[in-house]
Amino acid sequence: MKVKMLSRNPDNYVRETKLDLQRVPRNYDPTLHPFEVPREYMRALNATKLERVFAKPFLASLDGHRDGVNCLAKHPKSLATVLSGACDGEVRIWNLTKRKCIRALQAHEGFVRGICTRFCGTSFFTVGDDKTVKQWKMDGPGFGEEEEPLHTILGKTVYTGIDHHWKEAVFATCGQQVDIWDEQRTNPICSMTWGFDSISSVKFNPIETFLLGSCASDRNIVLYDMRQATPLKKVILDMRTNTICWNPMEAFIFTAANEDYNLYTFDMRALDTPVMVHMDHVSAVLDVDYSPTGKEFVSASFDKSIRIFPVDKGRSREVYHTKRMQHVICVKWTSDSKYIMCGSDEMNIRLWKANASEKLGVLTSREKAAKDYNQKLKEKFQHHPHIKRIARHRHLPKSIYGQIQEQRIMREARRRKEVNRLKHSKPGSVPIVSEKKKHIVAVVK
Repeated sequence: MKVKMLSRNPDNYVRETKLDLQRVPRNYDPTLHPFEVPREYMRALNATKLERVFAKPFLASLDGHRDGVNCLAKHPKSLATVLSGACDGEVRIWNLTKRKCIRALQAHEGFVRGICTRFCGTSFFTVGDDKTVKQWKMDGPGFGEEEEPLHTILGKTVYTGIDHHWKEAVFATCGQQVDIWDEQRTNPICSMTWGFDSISSVKFNPIETFLLGSCASDRNIVLYDMRQATPLKKVILDMRTNTICWNPMEAFIFTAANEDYNLYTFDMRALDTPVMVHMDHVSAVLDVDYSPTGKEFVSASFDKSIRIFPVDKGRSREVYHTKRMQHVICVKWTSDSKYIMCGSDEMNIRLWKANASEKLGVLTSREKAAKDYNQKLKEKFQHHPHIKRIARHRHLPKSIYGQIQEQRIMREARRRKEVNRLKHSKPGSVPIVSEKKKHIVAVVK
């Protein structure tokens, strides 16, 4: 006769506490839980309130620069390494885990206009007001050695920006024109120009690596293909674009930071209409950087704040500011998607959490399960008025709050004027222009 032995795993019925409490099996029959929705609503409300209670995004301030921070760069291989360039020509390399400067060097006379790392992380490039492009070793000099650049290229005009190719030993600079350089040569491989205005920034596409985009002071955003030494197309906006950033997950999508307080997300295949207009800043947007996931980006503004926008939303989900933070010049999202760095006028680099209420450190399995459950509840009830109001509420500085009210009045006045013109004009004589197309002047191919 066969005797079957019962074998049970204690993990299935004992909770993860020292008390060895019995885990109670649950019957999911909805007839047994008539108040399930009200109970879940209360849990969602409490989770939303606690999220706002624990929202403390500011982590650290990296002090050391003696002038305003003008540019930032990430190390391609090391999450803890960040490079920064200041307005007095100094470049510093920081260790984020120790929150200390591990190396400082006087790279240029005048501003450091741009800084970028080589794709393998062994060296980095800087450009400055002294018309030079310099390549430096990532590791410091040995004992007794002087701090000297590996290569120095003296140009004819001031270079205003630099970016390195993602896979090859090639980099691009901009100034009066866009120059493509090979690391082994002192003359550019090719030079591209379209018009005669100064170009403020140039960026390589991380996916289609032969594509690059630039923005000029004559309100143009110009796209180039490295395989043919001519520009592809350009879009002219109402006001000047300060910089652009490519989406690291979608090859043809890029976002432009504009002087008219807005950010514009474009698909380069259809430049006549932006995919999305992102509005919330109350002053010129100076820099923008994408999250490695490609779902969000962070923007730095002259209004002394940084904002985090979802790519598919016109309004920001988060705004960060401090009393001491002045005009934010540059911003970067770290490669692990967890932190944001920004450099501002008052010589500080600040480190923020990308999710303001996220708990740092190792989470237990029960904490992860509770976090995921609360997140799903918040998504389920996100459109309920009470929860929506609590989730959206942010404290703002008085100056930003006042400007938001003022712009709301101005926007309403413009809308009222358009409605009145439409009402009192002959049908068809006044064209209706959508908000997306209002700021596009022309697309030239």
